[in-house]
Amino acid sequence: MLRLTEVVETFPSVRIPSESGGPATEVSLIAQLGHGAGDHLFASVASRQRQHKTFIDELDEPSAKLGATDFSRGDPTALYSFAVGPKGHPFHRHAGHRIFTAISGSAGAQLRFSSASPEQIANDPKSFLRALRFVNIPPDCMFTVRFGGEIWHQFYPLAPKTLHPVFFALSCHTNELGGDLPEELKHRVLANDADIPSLTELLPPEVATLLSAKDFRTDEVPTTSLSLDAPEGTLHRMVCNTVRGSAGFLRGAWGAWHDASGFLSKSGPAVRAFSTPPEGSLLREQFADVRIDHDDSFLLTVCGSWIKDVGATQLLAAVLEGFLLNAPNSVSGLMMLRNCLVKPLGLRTSPLGCPVSSLLSPKTDRLFAGQYPVLDQKIDADDSFAQVILGVIDKHLMFRSCVSVRKTGDDSAEILLGTRVHCKNAFGRFYMASIDYVHRRYVAPLMLRLAVDYAVTQLERG
Repeated sequence: MLRLTEVVETFPSVRIPSESGGPATEVSLIAQLGHGAGDHLFASVASRQRQHKTFIDELDEPSAKLGATDFSRGDPTALYSFAVGPKGHPFHRHAGHRIFTAISGSAGAQLRFSSASPEQIANDPKSFLRALRFVNIPPDCMFTVRFGGEIWHQFYPLAPKTLHPVFFALSCHTNELGGDLPEELKHRVLANDADIPSLTELLPPEVATLLSAKDFRTDEVPTTSLSLDAPEGTLHRMVCNTVRGSAGFLRGAWGAWHDASGFLSKSGPAVRAFSTPPEGSLLREQFADVRIDHDDSFLLTVCGSWIKDVGATQLLAAVLEGFLLNAPNSVSGLMMLRNCLVKPLGLRTSPLGCPVSSLLSPKTDRLFAGQYPVLDQKIDADDSFAQVILGVIDKHLMFRSCVSVRKTGDDSAEILLGTRVHCKNAFGRFYMASIDYVHRRYVAPLMLRLAVDYAVTQLERG
């Protein structure tokens, strides 16, 4: 087949007019990713998709609805993710308009379209074949596709009998009610109960038979090949495809094996710092007769309707549990380094950050909430203010920490972490000078934040 190559200065694109009078199909190649990136992305993102609450695996097109419609506010759009594996998926169509962005696997993808109308197919099933157009997408590429409702399409491996996936995509349904939907399906859409399989119509049997016939040759279908690295049919392109495919196997295996979990971080009220403990804090009574070499307090305010049903004691116990079960990994790493450095000197070691490290003490003579070892505690009669004192004595210094909870209303509370240190010798003063900045700016505020996050999450769940 004659191949003509055109050099373009922008995104390589193709526009396929519709033979039935509808909108044209448009495909644009956006970017070439690193070698093997397509398989790696497919493996890791497909794993996340499987864990989504709306995940559904039908018609060889696993998918999830990421963003639902909101017709009550005039929003008919919906956002889906979907994947096409190494075997491709069957020809089908949707009633509504579609736009999606995808990343091809490390062996490329072939996009197959036919704009034959139902009337044309009913009159002559071979009209489907005459309207067929293919678009080849190279390996490891980002590309976009836009086509109108009623366009038959199939996404298939570019290389025959490949083990590489075709692509992973994010698809925007610009109007979930678009096109000629059956009444039952309209009701499902309006109830936000629709999904990609329910919005899909497969080929009529007579056309499917034509496609599976021995005399149907895909190499005779008009095809446009888009590329960025090198043009189709060149040695450069052949070598590139081989290298990308090999890298894809390795990176795909890594993506499938590696934990594909993500993280969700929510910003909230800032942690406020004070140089001295607030009025009423038990920390004010600590080291009253000796020199205080370090003094800090950090306060975090939380709000929520759940607070009215929780006493200060229960909230404080949840915060103490948070210090133990939701310790920052970075602080734990710093403690490991610190332990290695000071153990030869005979100093105390602990895996938990120093402000609350005594929570790991085996002592049981004084417990808060029946399980947390403390040096002192105080709870107001109405359970609106609860506080504990923690601390230890080491060779070079003594420290005391106060963790307190004060309810300031039915829907707000203040949680405080404060620390006082008395240095026993010159090494103690050197030690505190060395860690003061990191402790004030990072360790204590972060420990408080994560402990409170843990407590709030547990109590909100009830």
